[in-house]
Amino acid sequence: MSNTRMSNPSPASGAFADAPVTPPETLPAAAEDAARTAFPILAMLSICHLLNDLIQSLLPAIYPLLKQSFALDFGQIGLITLTFQLTASLLQPFVGIYTDKHPMPYSLAIGMGFTLGGLLLLSHATTFPVLLLSAALIGSGSSVFHPESSRVARMASGGQHGLAQSLFQVGGNVGSASGPLLAAFIVMPRGQGSVAWFAIAALVAITLLARIGRWYRVQIPAHRAAGAAQRAVRLPRRTVVATLLVLGVLIFSKYFYLASISSYYTFYLMQKFHLGAQGAQLHLFAFLGAVAAGTLVGGPVGDRIGRRYVIWGSILGVLPFTLLLPHANLFWTTVLTIVIGLVLSSAFSAIIVYAQELVPGRTGVIAGLFFGFAFGMGGLGAAVLGELADHIGIEAVYGICAWLPALGLFAWFLPNPRVKA
Repeated sequence: MSNTRMSNPSPASGAFADAPVTPPETLPAAAEDAARTAFPILAMLSICHLLNDLIQSLLPAIYPLLKQSFALDFGQIGLITLTFQLTASLLQPFVGIYTDKHPMPYSLAIGMGFTLGGLLLLSHATTFPVLLLSAALIGSGSSVFHPESSRVARMASGGQHGLAQSLFQVGGNVGSASGPLLAAFIVMPRGQGSVAWFAIAALVAITLLARIGRWYRVQIPAHRAAGAAQRAVRLPRRTVVATLLVLGVLIFSKYFYLASISSYYTFYLMQKFHLGAQGAQLHLFAFLGAVAAGTLVGGPVGDRIGRRYVIWGSILGVLPFTLLLPHANLFWTTVLTIVIGLVLSSAFSAIIVYAQELVPGRTGVIAGLFFGFAFGMGGLGAAVLGELADHIGIEAVYGICAWLPALGLFAWFLPNPRVKA
C-alpha cells in the first residue's frame, strides 16, 4: 500500500491523485506487511506470465503451418484468434467479480491446467473445429490467469503499483516474443505434433502458481482490510464512467493495431519483401521483444511522473511511426516496428493501475475488464482485419491501421492527476 493519499475531488473537476490510498489513520495493523514489495512473488508471477503467454503465442506463431496443413484462408485464421480472444476476454470480468468477494488462492494453478489441456489438444488436432476447441481451452486458462495474477501483483507491490504491474506484464511480453522464435526453430521444422513439448512449460507454471497460491492465502486478511479502507474513497460516478469509456477507446486503438502486427506481420513481410516463414518470424520476434522492453518502462515511469502522461505519450506518440511504416523498405520496416513496439507497449501498465485507482477496492473486476477488453479487441481486430485482408490485401490493411493511434487524442479527456512525492 502506498504512503500517499488521495484527496476528495469535486464533481466538476474530476481530478484525482495519481496514487490514491487509504489515509494513515485507517491503516489496519494487519496490512503493514503490504508496505514491503514482495519481489520473489513478483518474480515468480513474471515467470509464470512468461510461460503462460509463451504457450498462447504459439498459436498465432504457427499460423503459416496451420494455414498450409488445413488449407485455411485469412478469415478462418481470424476466427481462430477470435475464438481464443473471446474465451479469454468474456470470462475475465466474471472471474474478477467473483474473486473480489470470494478469493480463490489456487485458481491460478487450476486455470493453467486448462491451458495445458488446450496445448495438448492443439498438438493433435486434425480438423478445424478441434483447432477452435483447443484455442477456446487456452483462452479459458488465460481468463483465470490474468485478473488473478494482476491482483496478486498489486498485493505484492508494496505501493509501487506501476512497477509491480510492469514486472508482471513484462514476463508475458517476453513469453509472447519467445513463442514465435521457438515456433520458428522447433515447431515449423518438426510439425504440429511438436507443440506438445511445450507441456513442460505449463507444468512448471502450475508448480510455481501453487506456491504463489499459498502466499496469496496468507495475505487475504490484510488484502480485505486494505480493500475495505480504500472503498471509503470515492469519485463521482459520472467521472468514473466517462474516464473508463475514454480508457476503453484507447485500448481499442492500441489492441486493434497490435492485432495487425501479431497476427499478420509475418504474412505482410512474406508478401511484400518475399521473406521465408522463419525469417519473417524473426522480425516478429524483434517487434515483440521491443514490446516487452516498453512494458517494463511504462509502469515505473507512471509511478514517477503520472500515468496520464504515459498513456498520452504512448498511444498518440506512436502515430508518426505507424504512418511511415507502410511506405518503408525492409530495413526501415524493422526499425519502425521496433520503435512502435517500444512506445505503444508502455501504456498498458499505466492504464491498468490508473483504472484500479479510479475504482479502489475492485482490483479483480478492473483487471478482468481491462485484460478482457484488451483481449477481445485483439481478437475482434484479428477477425476484422483478416476478412479485410482477404478483400483488399494485407498491404492495404496496414495503410488503414496506421491511423488508429490518432485515437490517442482522447487521452486529453482523462482527468489531470496531481503527482505527489
